[in-house]
Amino acid sequence: MKLKPFLQGFGLFAILLTLIPIAAADFWWIRMFDYPHTQLTILTFVALVVYFMRFDVKWIKDYVFVSVLLACFVFQLYKVYPYLPHTSYEVGEAENTIDNENAFKFYAANVLQKNTNPNLLIEEIKTIDPDIILLTETDTRWMNDVADVVSKYKYKVEIPIDNTYGMLLYSKLKLKNPQKKFLVDDSIPSIQTIVKLRSGKEIMLYAIHPTPPMPQENPNSTDRDGEMMIVAKKALNRKMPVIIAGDFNDVAWSGSSKLFRKVSTLLDVRVGRGFYNTFDATSFIMKWPLDQFFVSEEFKVIKLEKGKDIDSDHLPFYVELSLEPKDAEEQESEKPTEGQLENANDQIKDAKEEQKEKKKNGE
Repeated sequence: MKLKPFLQGFGLFAILLTLIPIAAADFWWIRMFDYPHTQLTILTFVALVVYFMRFDVKWIKDYVFVSVLLACFVFQLYKVYPYLPHTSYEVGEAENTIDNENAFKFYAANVLQKNTNPNLLIEEIKTIDPDIILLTETDTRWMNDVADVVSKYKYKVEIPIDNTYGMLLYSKLKLKNPQKKFLVDDSIPSIQTIVKLRSGKEIMLYAIHPTPPMPQENPNSTDRDGEMMIVAKKALNRKMPVIIAGDFNDVAWSGSSKLFRKVSTLLDVRVGRGFYNTFDATSFIMKWPLDQFFVSEEFKVIKLEKGKDIDSDHLPFYVELSLEPKDAEEQESEKPTEGQLENANDQIKDAKEEQKEKKKNGE
């Protein structure tokens, strides 16, 4: 095989993978390309550099081809750049320490339902001693496995389900009016509750774990996007500081996540700090941040890090926050446009209609 045709094919492959996620469609085989954006950025850069090995300065088609490759690389880099470590934080660093009464520790972990080794998770909970624990993919066995280590947590919301969407929430801080919600699908739970900090101030917490766009789960992203938009609108109409956390089954740079942020006006604690890839914990190359943590403008970050390996396909996500409302204006986001709200409403409508169709067909 001649080298130049091979390099052209390599470059075309990188261009194709760049263009596919731009399509305004929610089919799983399109949305799956939202995830490996970091890998696609590297792939496109390699294709660009390698092609110069056979670049012909007299051939106009080479200039066109390289220009397209360069445009793809810039586009890819633009999407992931906010998540590179560059200290231009979207959520600023806290002035206060974890000792202040407006500060708290939040630990979230997708435990992998079929994981039969709870000891690693239990040991990390003991070490970190978080104020709030959110566990997903939890069935009754997992609830029983962690019962001893969470026994000192006075407040809890337990939804053990064996469909890999069970959810457990434990808190040292008082939970007011905790509610179990099924926002889109009757088998996919979420939690919303008011959390009372040690200072007496209150915040709203939403915990979600929508289904991913995968052939064995959902053939499209309609349910996931609809659930995200429902919670985003709740956050938009907030009357107190808000946190939304969980396994979103989506990456922060996707179109659906960007719309979620615009509609909710929430901030991503990762921006400026790094990717903090939590999935796939079992892969060296195919990694991306699926476990998300969004906050309203009143919060500042004390610490942000990934947890240790717990024998799951996800790594835990750990954040220490401080409620500092005096600086809220510095971080406040713009209100969503009418077009963005209309788009969100359409996605909610599509998700509800799809659920009606599934029930009608007995699915």
